[in-house]
Amino acid sequence: QVQLVESGGGLVQAGGSLRLSCAASTRTFSNYVMGWFRQAPGKERDFVAHIGWNDFTTYYADSVKGRFTISRDNAKNTVYLQMNSLKPEDTAVYYCSASYRTGTLDRRNVGYWGQGTQVTVSS
Repeated sequence: QVQLVESGGGLVQAGGSLRLSCAASTRTFSNYVMGWFRQAPGKERDFVAHIGWNDFTTYYADSVKGRFTISRDNAKNTVYLQMNSLKPEDTAVYYCSASYRTGTLDRRNVGYWGQGTQVTVSS
């Protein structure tokens, strides 16, 4: 069982930045592909980014490429999402995800979820 706790959400103006953090409670954090999804009101939960478990390869949704950066610190069991040049359409609840040794863009295949953190971008 993996527990994920996100933090760092909030309200920011368009063009601003936020950094989300997700702390994982597992001894085998380095075996998990860590990712972020987001869900806006009335919409499905969509893939944002993930980072590999062994080679730290990153992958991003087209909508955030060049603005968001995912990283991880295995010594701290934590994954981060640095969000720059935020836009109102980035407003959503952001969810941390963990999947054992396999990355996925499909929310149905995610192994574990955090509780989510709200990000609101005002225009």
